[in-house]
Amino acid sequence: MKIKELIEKLKLKVRCGGSQLDREIARGYASDLMSDVMAHSREGDIWITLQVHLNIVAVACMTGIAAIVLINNREPEKETLEKAEAEGVPLLVSELPAFELIGRLYSLGIPGISEDAE
Repeated sequence: MKIKELIEKLKLKVRCGGSQLDREIARGYASDLMSDVMAHSREGDIWITLQVHLNIVAVACMTGIAAIVLINNREPEKETLEKAEAEGVPLLVSELPAFELIGRLYSLGIPGISEDAE
């Protein structure tokens, strides 16, 4: 599924990276610990987090994450927006808490890491 389809279905707000919304989402990953995301996420993942600081963009670039979704209507810091725009990383905002957003992603057919082990 493409990022732009998820935006429409989940009513996500695009904060930057609008030119990258045709990317396909491979699977989902949720974590607020940078080292965990670096160790376990992969290229094409959509990352669910509450972190709003600049380092989330660096992690997304290192791992090839397709998009970052901030939960609970959290807004990215100004520097985070600027860096994400420069790097072409879509930053999206959801009004939903992580648990509910992840459930909706899964019901739309976005698998998680555990499905790779099967």
